Amino acid sequence: MSGVFGFIGTGNMGGALARAVSKRISGERILLSNRSAAKSEALARELGARAVDNAAAAREADFLFLGVKPQGMAALLAELSPVLERRETPFVLVNMAAGISIARIRELSGRDWPVFQIKPNTPCAVGEGMIFYDSADVPEGAETELLDALSAAGRLARLPESQMDIAGVVAGCGPAFADLFLEALACGLPRKTAYVAAAQMLLGAAKLALESGEHPGALKDAVCSPGGTTIQGVRALERGGMRGAVMEAVIAAYEKNRSIG
Repeated sequence: MSGVFGFIGTGNMGGALARAVSKRISGERILLSNRSAAKSEALARELGARAVDNAAAAREADFLFLGVKPQGMAALLAELSPVLERRETPFVLVNMAAGISIARIRELSGRDWPVFQIKPNTPCAVGEGMIFYDSADVPEGAETELLDALSAAGRLARLPESQMDIAGVVAGCGPAFADLFLEALACGLPRKTAYVAAAQMLLGAAKLALESGEHPGALKDAVCSPGGTTIQGVRALERGGMRGAVMEAVIAAYEKNRSIG
């Protein structure tokens, strides 16, 4: 691989992906730009990367990650488009913003540039992320290079763009839902011990689900001995409407996602 990776926006998600990519490529091939220069400069020192402004990232990056909030995308692309128009080398725009389609990126930029659409999540920072992706007019070699660099972030799965919004909710919003559950489990033990125990339990349960391929219901039943303590806890959760609450959370986040786009 030899491409330059530019990140515009080095907040929680942009920073997580930059850290992941730095495990696959050298820091001098990573450009970091942020509204707060101090933040991009600090991350650049950590990764051995270069802190630049938006224009420099747009001029030099072969893969340009757009890590701004959805409501800031129009202004960002209006700023970048004149720079991109003057380029003589190929590049790929990597859209990370929720609710913004490939077509919308092209509309805002004024050109049908190659676009790689991703829905990542914050666990990418520790190599256990889930990234759904789709693309339009990205050359095969460039896509292979991009996927290889992102592989350090976790699992990658291509998904039709029509399913991206709901996938972004499950993978992208899901960590907040899981963290809320983790926080609620911290009772009966010293708080620090409880958080570690609950986090390890969630990690183990997730790994067991992935590696066994079993239905979550079957895994739940395997823990619930007849007349035992676990089934009483499950009964309390069902009485409290846990499933319905989680479904409502997914639907609410999805509807907000759609309204942004």
